Amino acid sequence: MQKQIYSLSTLTIFLFTFSFIQAQDQDALFETLKQKDSLLFSVGFNQCDASQFENLLSENVEFYHDQSGVNKSKTDFVMGIKNGLCKMDYKATRELVAESLKVYPMKNQGKLYGAIQTGEHRFYAKYPDKEKVLTSTALFSHLWLLEDGEWKLSRVLSYDHH
Repeated sequence: MQKQIYSLSTLTIFLFTFSFIQAQDQDALFETLKQKDSLLFSVGFNQCDASQFENLLSENVEFYHDQSGVNKSKTDFVMGIKNGLCKMDYKATRELVAESLKVYPMKNQGKLYGAIQTGEHRFYAKYPDKEKVLTSTALFSHLWLLEDGEWKLSRVLSYDHH
């Protein structure tokens, strides 16, 4: 009986420790990808800093948008930021709905290779001498992959714009 109690106690401690470590890993992954999202949008999109897209996008990026179609070229995507977003007659900004952000780790035989990041965001337009106005809200799903130890955005789904 005492041996069974000892075994049960040991198993309980192991499971608790394992769960705690997994939760810490999940929290670290969430924070890492939240930071990547901020670089991509708060700096890249909102400040028209195309270098953020150049640094964070995979060479094989695919972007699927429910209003403007498919883009399967990193070069074309970055050029679209430089020659489109950054040259509009208004200042476009994106705000993340913070409580909507979720991250799901992707593993192969227990080894982390990527993560899916989902959430909701709002887009605004600010014309000179006018208040900013909400132009749309949308959902997104991002597939981030570890490429040579760096997180790179590989697949983007931007949908349910309204």
